[in-house]
Amino acid sequence: MEYKWVRIADADERMVEEGQLLELNLSAGKVCLSRWEGRLYAFAHKCPHAGGFLSDGFVDKGGNVVCPLHRYRFNIRNGYNCSGEGYYLVTHPVELRADGIFIGFKHSSFWDFFKK
Repeated sequence: MEYKWVRIADADERMVEEGQLLELNLSAGKVCLSRWEGRLYAFAHKCPHAGGFLSDGFVDKGGNVVCPLHRYRFNIRNGYNCSGEGYYLVTHPVELRADGIFIGFKHSSFWDFFKK
């Protein structure tokens, strides 16, 4: 998978505390950022069920992002729905590099279809 990598901070910057949810408005789109067990995770900023802003929700004891509207739960690591409704939260890879913290967005366009 090819990604468009977007630099969000210096490598030593602590943007978000453990269990906190932060919405970022980046050039590639809006994402939600969180830290769980010391690692950064990035995912869609809205719940796939009813569009609730996940930054208004919370991360539970099991590492699940909980939507503030209907309490749907999504695994912070892979976006899988944990409460049984069948929705899936889009996740983005996060890399800590010497020159900063980067979030990856899947690189795709209309023309990519014809390149295959």
